[in-house]
This record gives sequence, C-alpha cells and structure tokens, in this order.
Amino acid sequence: MNRHDELVRRIIIAGIALISICACADSGTPTSDAQGCQNDIVTCMDQRTTPPPTVIDSSKKYTATVHTSRGDFTITFVDASVAPQTVNNFVYLSQNHYYDGLTFHRVVPGFVVQGGDPLGNGTGGPAYKLPNETNPSRWPRATVGMASSSAGVSGSQFFITTGDAPSLATSGVYNHFGQVTSGMDVIDSIQVGDRMTSIDIKSS
Repeated sequence: MNRHDELVRRIIIAGIALISICACADSGTPTSDAQGCQNDIVTCMDQRTTPPPTVIDSSKKYTATVHTSRGDFTITFVDASVAPQTVNNFVYLSQNHYYDGLTFHRVVPGFVVQGGDPLGNGTGGPAYKLPNETNPSRWPRATVGMASSSAGVSGSQFFITTGDAPSLATSGVYNHFGQVTSGMDVIDSIQVGDRMTSIDIKSS
C-alpha cells in the first residue's frame, strides 16, 4: 500500500468514527455505555446547531432526580406544552448522560445555584441555543430555569432560585421549565465545584 492509499484509508476510518460518535447524540435513548457516551454526547452537542430531536410524550408529566455530591433533589417539569423544547432538551441531555460529572459553577447565596456547563466556567454548552419559551412566573424560591445571555438561551446551563427572584420575570429571557419539589436543603448546601453524578428521568 503506497502513502496515498494509506492516507485515504485513515481519512475514511476517521470519518466513520465521527459518524459513530454523533449517532450517539442523535438517538433519543440512553446508550448502553454510559461512561463512554458522556464524553461523546458533549462533543456532539458542541457541534450540533439545532436542538435535539423530540424524546418526550407531550401527554405525560416528567420529573428528574438529580444526584449530586451533596445529595439528591427532584425537579418536576412544567407541562410540556408550556416549554416543550426546553423540557425535551433537558430530558434528552439527561437520558444521554450529558450532565454526568458536570459541576455547579455559580452559587449566589439567596439568589441562584447554576450548573450544566461542560467547561465549568459559565461559557460552555451546546452550539445551539434554545428558543424563547418564557412563560408567566414570579420566579419564587425553588424555580428552575435555563441560563441566558446576549447570545441567547443556553442549551445546557440551568439554575435553581434559592430565594424569590421576581426580577427574572422582566430582566431578560429565562425559560422557566420546572420546580424543585424535594431536596431544597441539598440545593442550599451546594458550593461551587460540587458535581452532578447522574440524573434519572421518570414519566407518568
């Protein structure tokens, strides 16, 4: 085999490997290799320019139990018709282990605890942005929303209010998509650098 043929062979193999990795991110179900998929899903979401495919049933209600280094807390999502893409996005990323091992990088006492950034500094996340799915909310303590910036609504960073935050209703675009229904004591104990270990999604 000459050098040219060997180069072509390597390019083909690299292309097949990339397709295999991104197939993991495009499946609506968890992969059998959770640890392997964690890295792959982060890589693929970094490249994805549109929100993930639909994996939720709009007729069902969903909850997420977030396991952290401090303990567990449960999020009950708003009705899927209220923030369909935001709920679907969080469920999709959780089922595919995107959040496993990520940290809470921002803690503002009495205001918010924020996490979900693979870079751990508030600048990371998928290449895509979520649509504006704001809905009426006074943002009381224990409300869950997606982080937002001038670039748009983050595809992965989310926050939980640790105090009433009515200013969020008028100070920007923050997609409210859930409420912490158990484990606020865990939220209150979280410090910068604490990790999410896994997230379990249930529907009813």
